Amino acid sequence: MSATAELRRTVAELHRELTRYELVSWTAGNVSARVPDHELMVIKPSGVSYDELGPHAMVVTDLHGNLVEGELAPSSDTAAHAYVYRHMPHVGGVVHTHSPYATAWAARGEPIPCVLTMIADEFGGDIPVGPFALIGDDSIGKGIVETLSTSRSPAVLMRNHGPFTVGATARAAVKAAVLVEDVARTVHFALQLGKPDVIEQQHVDRLYERYQNVYGQ
Repeated sequence: MSATAELRRTVAELHRELTRYELVSWTAGNVSARVPDHELMVIKPSGVSYDELGPHAMVVTDLHGNLVEGELAPSSDTAAHAYVYRHMPHVGGVVHTHSPYATAWAARGEPIPCVLTMIADEFGGDIPVGPFALIGDDSIGKGIVETLSTSRSPAVLMRNHGPFTVGATARAAVKAAVLVEDVARTVHFALQLGKPDVIEQQHVDRLYERYQNVYGQ
């Protein structure tokens, strides 16, 4: 199936961005992408070194996590990704990392406040915290969908676990994963110096509108 072959290459390449930006350690973390016009997704296999994640290693599952193409077992987060795709039809990509600063906020169970224009631009307000959920079934996916249903943020900090990000494409979800770690680090530094000022909601709305609809090419 040509659609999955091309997407396997894309998803494999995007995993290199996770290591490039130091968002993952060992074999943790994953990127997935919805296959357009099919009830399928491409995702990283479980427990495979990032050095070995070429297109051939990617697996294809249906949107209930059942293996359709590939020889390796899918990621342990497959059920969570699949739940997101089933319940958020606008989402084309999902990313999970254990990036240290964002994961530290998840460990505290505390939203990242909107104290930077970059947070307003990309996340549209505070970056929310999702509920604690065990790995292996769709509990994490349910928490992601529930939390993001009331937020403009493409990122959620799953309590005691780490960040999950979504996007219209897998690349957009990777971008959100990179930026959530960047702002988590900066806000952490700011808190060491004092209490940063929260941006007024009217300014957040204007910044978000401009970045989403005017910024860039």
